[in-house]
Amino acid sequence: MSAEMKLDGTGVASRFIEAGGVRTHYLEAGEGPPMVLVHGGGAGADAYGNWIECMPIFARTHRVIAPDMIGFGHTDKPSPDIYLYDQPGRNAHLTAFLKAMNLGPVVLVGNSMGGAASIGVALDHPEMVERLVLMGSAGLPIPEKPSPDLMKNLQYDFTLDGMRRVVSGLTGPDYVPPEEMIQYRYEIVDGPEARAALAAINAQTKTGTLNYPEERLATIKHPILVVNGKEDGVSILPRAYRFLELFENSWGYIVPHCGHWAMIEQRDDFCRAVLDFVQPRTL
Repeated sequence: MSAEMKLDGTGVASRFIEAGGVRTHYLEAGEGPPMVLVHGGGAGADAYGNWIECMPIFARTHRVIAPDMIGFGHTDKPSPDIYLYDQPGRNAHLTAFLKAMNLGPVVLVGNSMGGAASIGVALDHPEMVERLVLMGSAGLPIPEKPSPDLMKNLQYDFTLDGMRRVVSGLTGPDYVPPEEMIQYRYEIVDGPEARAALAAINAQTKTGTLNYPEERLATIKHPILVVNGKEDGVSILPRAYRFLELFENSWGYIVPHCGHWAMIEQRDDFCRAVLDFVQPRTL
């Protein structure tokens, strides 16, 4: 992918920036208040795969930016021999990206691992965050060990059938993924650097590095929208409910007929909920 290009028919631009010494790829569209979309950590995840369907909708009212996290997509993938792919590292990279882009305070919308990174920024640099949307977010050890659906991702075998299993674990039972989605996710992680980074990320995920102490989470005072698919087998409903208990200024939105990917499985419902939250209406 070139240093800067337009993605045909979407109004979305593909760009790169140096963030904390990491060549970081990001997508951008629209004008207005900044909204940063942070993708999850499944095999083959990146900004394009997670957010390309939502970006034109959000771009009607916001400047929408979606980075590839370190180790994912078209962003640098340093060797695990010299870089630790843990949650504090992702938090630091996302913070460096926001600073390099001269952004803040921003609306952060994080899915899964991206939710954990968004929480990390809110904890360490609260002045950089206006509001948080946490969708199927990591950050709490509920369930106590990886669920069977999450294990489909953590045990990815770098085959097309393996990618189909990954996607089946991340979506509700009624969702039928397009074959081009499977192919895209398979190809973007099919290279030695991507494979090494994913193996290191998955190894760290199993150790619980994505989680925060509850007492720290309770210190976050930003307005927070907690979104969860009712059929999410990765970030299960009890985790969403516990987030709502811990976050003083939080709202909950539970999406029916939906697994871990509300932004894909129920795009219009998800986007409407986010826009209602970031643009509060008065009666």
